[in-house]
Amino acid sequence: MQPQRDPRGLWLLLLSLFLLLFEVARAGRPVVSCPAACLCASNILSCSKQQLPNVPHSLPSYTALLDLSHNNLSRLRAEWTPTRLIHLQSLLLSHNHLNFISSEAFSPVPNLRYLDLSSNQLRTLDEFLFSELQALEVLLLYNNHIMAVDRCAFDDMAQLQKLYLSQNQISRFPLELVKEGAKLPKLTLLDLSSNKLKNLPLPDLQKLPAWIKNGLYLHNNPLHCDCELYQLFSHWQYRQLSSVMDFQEDLYCMSSKKLHNVFNLSFLNCSEYKERAWEAHLGDTLTIKCDTKQQGMTKVWVTPSNERVLDEVANSTVTVSKDGSLHFQQVQVEDGGVYTCYAMGEAFNETLSVELKVYNFTLHGHHDTLNTAYTTLVGCILSVVLVLIYLYLTPCRCWCRGVEKPSSHQGDSLSSSMLSTTPNHDPMAGGDKDDGFDRRVAFLEPAGPGQGQNGKLKPGNTLPVPEATGKGPRRMSDPESVSSVFSDTPIVV
Repeated sequence: MQPQRDPRGLWLLLLSLFLLLFEVARAGRPVVSCPAACLCASNILSCSKQQLPNVPHSLPSYTALLDLSHNNLSRLRAEWTPTRLIHLQSLLLSHNHLNFISSEAFSPVPNLRYLDLSSNQLRTLDEFLFSELQALEVLLLYNNHIMAVDRCAFDDMAQLQKLYLSQNQISRFPLELVKEGAKLPKLTLLDLSSNKLKNLPLPDLQKLPAWIKNGLYLHNNPLHCDCELYQLFSHWQYRQLSSVMDFQEDLYCMSSKKLHNVFNLSFLNCSEYKERAWEAHLGDTLTIKCDTKQQGMTKVWVTPSNERVLDEVANSTVTVSKDGSLHFQQVQVEDGGVYTCYAMGEAFNETLSVELKVYNFTLHGHHDTLNTAYTTLVGCILSVVLVLIYLYLTPCRCWCRGVEKPSSHQGDSLSSSMLSTTPNHDPMAGGDKDDGFDRRVAFLEPAGPGQGQNGKLKPGNTLPVPEATGKGPRRMSDPESVSSVFSDTPIVV
């Protein structure tokens, strides 16, 4: 006898199987179908040129590309789509009438990589406007009416590589976007052409790496003409950077309300650009970068003697660091010369040459230089003081002695005062405008009374005193004056 089955259990089993199959079927097909105003092809939705005033509701969650260009959209609010589009990677909103975008408008599309907002009516870019788009790589904002760009408008966009801001009304160069260590570390293209830029931060732009300058487009701006601007673009032209080579005719500047090509500023008499060599002194530590036009290139350095520089060599003063830079430790004179960097990349290869000049002396530190300058200054001051003392404070016997004793012919011994530089002390001697000095030239004759060989007097003899030729009597020099050395040479007294 077979046991009787419960019909209720069978019905419950069939109902469970039916519900399971329904859930599987529901999960395997989309909940929302393609909107009526759009064309759908797999995960691509094209709603372009439909004169739409608003974004269609109930967009499929699997959408990867959404084209809403050439419509009549004017505002993009935070609730523009009720569905969170986590698979959306490209959003096209160009050629609309957008003049307002909510700071929360991009919260439903966190994985967006390409955003086109060109040819709209945007006037400002507020702070944190795109901070939700942390995966965005390309942002197109050209052909709007943007006048102001907030310094925090592009915060938290570490993956952004290309930013198009041309054909707007921007008058301030956004240096914070390209400066070294900036918020956009992967930015390789920044298009600021056809704006209202008049002044550029030239020293900061010159320091930028070549891979940033290669994609920094500044043509069709009313820049101010000067030699610094000419030197900047001449250097970029020398490096064959795309931002200059592709638009040489459109790079102009303003002077006296006239447009001039930046490479034809002869009226300013600017000096020709010359690539400068690196300079170092003995014992310096130096790092030279291989400044390539593309990131991530493989770099090889070759010395002036055509030898490859290895990454790590024991007891070597020249090595190559991990980022491809040439590093010198304790520079020597023999390290000077032309070094060549061979860079190899996926798109192209590049060869760069760098000259290093080494001066054969060490460079003093700051304190040593200060001490040397101070010592030199003190030495100069002391020299001037000594010269002044010598000229004006030398002791003079004529004012220091007391009343002189009357001199006689017998007392004026030849051995003590024949020739003297002491001035004449007689106030009546000579009425001419002399300073009181009686200068004479004495010629010593080898022959004569009382003289021996070489003009020397014999003991006991005296030399006759010549008569004074002036208007008054002349006194002989005082015996205390400086004695002259007898010789055959004429002496000026």
